[in-house]
Amino acid sequence: MMKLACDLCGKTLMADEDVRYVVRIEVFAAADPMELTEDDLKKDLRKALRELMARMERMDPEKAQDSVYRSFHFELCPACQKEYLKDPLRRRNNG
Repeated sequence: MMKLACDLCGKTLMADEDVRYVVRIEVFAAADPMELTEDDLKKDLRKALRELMARMERMDPEKAQDSVYRSFHFELCPACQKEYLKDPLRRRNNG
């Protein structure tokens, strides 16, 4: 039998219990359509690509990943789920 714990309070949760909650969060860069201008088309794109690749090689891999996509998975007990739903972005605690 798999044992789980609430990721907020640490209470033991059993996978076969009637009630436990899963929170999944995805954080990713928004992909808005780019507007190309005539000046953009005149640029040396190979040079720009080489410069971008050189910058990326110097980046910390985890920071690079965070700038594009990150996902989280949390298990919550009923009490913590209720509290989480009241303020999922934790605005009360930040302000």
